[in-house]
Amino acid sequence: MTNHEQFLSRSALTMRESAIRQMGAVLAQASDMVSFAPGYPAEDVFPWKAFAEIASDTLTGSDGSVLQYGPTRGFKPLGDVSLEIMKTRGIESRTDQVVITTGSQQGLDLIGRVLLDPGDVALMELPSYTGAITAFRNTGASLVGIRQEPDGVDLDHLDTTVRKLRSEGRRIKFLYLVPNFQNPSGLLIGLEKRARLLEWAERQDVLIVEDDPYRDLYFPDVTREEETRPIAAIDTSRVIYLSSFSKTLAPGFRVGWLSAPAPVAAKLELAKQAGDLCTGGLDQRVVYEAYRRGLLARHLPVLRAYYQKKRDTMSRALDARLTGKLGWVPPRGGFFLWAELTGHLTSDRLLSVARRRGVIFVTGAAFFVDGTGDRFLRLCFSSASPERIEEGVKRLAEAVEEASHAPADSPVSSI
Repeated sequence: MTNHEQFLSRSALTMRESAIRQMGAVLAQASDMVSFAPGYPAEDVFPWKAFAEIASDTLTGSDGSVLQYGPTRGFKPLGDVSLEIMKTRGIESRTDQVVITTGSQQGLDLIGRVLLDPGDVALMELPSYTGAITAFRNTGASLVGIRQEPDGVDLDHLDTTVRKLRSEGRRIKFLYLVPNFQNPSGLLIGLEKRARLLEWAERQDVLIVEDDPYRDLYFPDVTREEETRPIAAIDTSRVIYLSSFSKTLAPGFRVGWLSAPAPVAAKLELAKQAGDLCTGGLDQRVVYEAYRRGLLARHLPVLRAYYQKKRDTMSRALDARLTGKLGWVPPRGGFFLWAELTGHLTSDRLLSVARRRGVIFVTGAAFFVDGTGDRFLRLCFSSASPERIEEGVKRLAEAVEEASHAPADSPVSSI
């Protein structure tokens, strides 16, 4: 029998399946499962009718380029739209800095391939987004975690970590951040700390990779729009900025963009050529028309109010059933509520019980590059209905009760 592993690269041999994708497989196998796992937008607020009208108007056959290969950097009018959107966020970018990507995830993969050599260091928040962890780890880079404070990255820990790494002769390429309503923690980095992080990057001569998919989903009851001003709005020379239409229009279009210093953007374009030649042309046209026709602008206030209500539903349910057993801070935007278990219980052990009771979430360890985080869980409130959120929290509370009284050495089923 052929040993196929002998043909695999070292990178392939170290690849790991996403814990979030694993939970998606669990969900597909159980019809009554309540899922707080994948960070999906709610399907019932997709603007289906408007998309159908745009697609019908676009697919007339009068413009053959709609279904043709396109430029690697993307459909030029959509690139101009990304510049307009960034300008509303305070970011001054240029056409030669922008690359349209197949979702933000492709942008992260391109950044990893263009900037990281095996053994290089990428600094990551503790916790951090699993998609970025995967993209950067697959390059053979070393991922080093930096603790968070309530207003963002712990600058003292950042400085201490950098001094240690450089004393060991390590090469640090960038610090990866999700400043607005971070996945998974929901954290909003304070404006003062954003400025200090940019000053730190200049002082240490490293880049900042700023991933910003949730910026438009702030909750007006607790967050002012100006609090979401990106780091790239201060200065773009040290920042690679990514954003996406996946959370605001629909993830099925797979359309995002990045803005990078022009020499870096040119290399990212070359790497993209090798990956997919170009982002899907029809997807880009639909997204462009959604912006041009004002659909995106009209839709955003609806989404903010909708997801704010879902956050409130989950917060009330947790208050009623899990106070004293879970600790959490209601998020100020985005899709996620980040919770910490009290007592001796770990999220792995809780998940094994929760699955039997018909509710799933993502365990905290998936988001920590240093192997910690086993007391945390990420609860996504965006896709489930309010009724399912309440039912899911009820099942979660029952699971916490059962798992808390189980013997500490009882077996934990695999995910």
